[in-house]
Amino acid sequence: MKIFCMSDIHGHLDAFEDALKLVLTRLDDPDTKLLLMGDYIHDGPNGRRVIDRIIGLQEKYGAEKVMALLGNHEELILWKLASIDDANMPYDGDSAENKKYVHWMSKLPRYYSEGNTIFVHAGIDEEAGDLWEWGTSDEIFTGKFPAETGKIEGIDMKVVAGHIGTSSISGAPDFHDIFYDGASHYYIDGTVSVSGVIPVMMVDTEKDKYYKVTEKGFIPVLPYVEKK
Repeated sequence: MKIFCMSDIHGHLDAFEDALKLVLTRLDDPDTKLLLMGDYIHDGPNGRRVIDRIIGLQEKYGAEKVMALLGNHEELILWKLASIDDANMPYDGDSAENKKYVHWMSKLPRYYSEGNTIFVHAGIDEEAGDLWEWGTSDEIFTGKFPAETGKIEGIDMKVVAGHIGTSSISGAPDFHDIFYDGASHYYIDGTVSVSGVIPVMMVDTEKDKYYKVTEKGFIPVLPYVEKK
């Protein structure tokens, strides 16, 4: 299976559409999926329209083909039983339209795994080893902080996550690309509010290969090397 994934759209519809251009023409292949990894809303101007776009894609391709995970900002809405406006979705009542969005969020899973890869918004409880599915709390799946790097002991799998900008993880303020620690973790939150870009990664789960998706094709994701 070839899984195209992106995370942390945060209401930035134009950047989302740019990222989708790299993916949608490839979804006709039955061996492909698009996996969206949470935080569709927050600081961008079009949170409602981003969710509408995702729902439309699911209606067109099927929810098994275009999958969406729960992020911490969607979870916050659910905690507050909140509704949505075009800016940052604060609580403003219980209209039928707002209930539609809340219902959609309430059905989002916290993680997805395929082959050798765990896809999740924030992370897993790595101390749980191969019992990570049962040993990880809901709050860790959506809100784990800080990001972990290095080899995960007791489990022969990789974790692909968003949630924390790769500039923070790398320690390089201008780095907004895919971060790979060379061991067990790939992070793909490119801080779209700063960079204007949503990185897209493709995971070939049969070959256990990880690629950055660009207009020119697939580029293997290599371990991050600090610039000197």
